[in-house]
Amino acid sequence: MAIDEAILTARSKDQVPNTLRFFTWKPVAVTIGFFQSMEQEVDVNKTRELGIDMIRRYTGGGAVFHDKELTYSITLSEKDAPQDIIESYKKICAGIVNGLKSIGIDSEFRPINDITVNGKKISGNAQTRRGGVILQHGTILLDVDAKKMFSVLKVPDEKIRDKAIKNVEERVTSLKKELGRDINIEDLEKALTAGFEQVFDVKFEGGELTSGEIETAERLYKEKYSTKEWCYWR
Repeated sequence: MAIDEAILTARSKDQVPNTLRFFTWKPVAVTIGFFQSMEQEVDVNKTRELGIDMIRRYTGGGAVFHDKELTYSITLSEKDAPQDIIESYKKICAGIVNGLKSIGIDSEFRPINDITVNGKKISGNAQTRRGGVILQHGTILLDVDAKKMFSVLKVPDEKIRDKAIKNVEERVTSLKKELGRDINIEDLEKALTAGFEQVFDVKFEGGELTSGEIETAERLYKEKYSTKEWCYWR
């Protein structure tokens, strides 16, 4: 999360170009949206017991359990996307839709910020805007373990928990479920990169974080994202 904010900061100063990044989570983690309360959304004791990380995002939205997934973040100038929030989500998410189509999955954008396959959610997305720059990141589900998810996300009681698990199993899908097999992460990254290239009519060049981005990310990690003040401020 510190890296995403560091890229946004560098982009707002025109120190780097628009940037597309892919990553996975180690260890498994729960992120909460900018405006949420960690203690209201997450079973903190259970999460610590299982060795699962907890972090507040810079973007809004709800609590997300990050396990079997590929996560992307795209940081771009506001002038390169629609000013309207939903339209900007639609354009950016079209990169995911295009990428999934190239591997044989027909998906569609569903406002405000989801991507679905046959009515079932396969990708959730969140966005923030700072200094004339949009940061949007989201998940592409490789597989789903609803029981594990709700062992750490707070649900009022067992009956509601069972209902929530069933609801996720019925309303959420994954690449493994749709393809009937596991997919190579690198192949998925290539497909999604090509999808974003089509939408924005650009050619991405592989690269590394700049020394400035690394320095900013390390500072943000130390002073912000790893602190109780940030993660528990609501």
